[in-house]
Amino acid sequence: MICSLRGRLVARHAPHIVIECAGVGYELETPMSTFLDLPETGVELFLHTHLLVREDAQILYGFASEEERALFRVLLKINRVGAKLALALLSALSPADLRRCVEYEDAAALSKVPGVGPKTAKRLIMEMRDKVGNLGAPPLPGGRMSVEASARSEAFDALIALGYKPAEVNKLLGKLDIDDSSAEDIIRRALKQVAA
Repeated sequence: MICSLRGRLVARHAPHIVIECAGVGYELETPMSTFLDLPETGVELFLHTHLLVREDAQILYGFASEEERALFRVLLKINRVGAKLALALLSALSPADLRRCVEYEDAAALSKVPGVGPKTAKRLIMEMRDKVGNLGAPPLPGGRMSVEASARSEAFDALIALGYKPAEVNKLLGKLDIDDSSAEDIIRRALKQVAA
């Protein structure tokens, strides 16, 4: 098993990259989160890796953090989630955001990831619920969610802190048009909806 690579970045063509280690070029697929943080070609870098062996191919995946690799491995164990969908999830959501979606049963945010429909989002939440907490990684700062999704996530956290259940909050936020809204505005509108 190839666990990690340290070498010189010699090519980058999203989502594929090539790292040369001791004269051998390794082709890797990466989530966009890792790809966008890569240095210029010719620079040395270190990536955590996962080798996937299939009947017709051996594919090496590279990740900037150990947490991303751990989540990738968790996602691969979920029914009908392959490497392509796992990479799409890690490209669209930071590990902290993905954990938050699972913890708060936020199927709406997961459904915004290309290739994830409402049924898949619900299945991801159900099957990952017990697995994600065991990773034990602290939340990462920042994230790659859209401004809308980040404001929604912040509003979601605030409403949970006020004592609402995740399912109730999802129902409330699902009725709101939150495009370009701040978290405060989303919270205010959600609370007005409860009072109505």
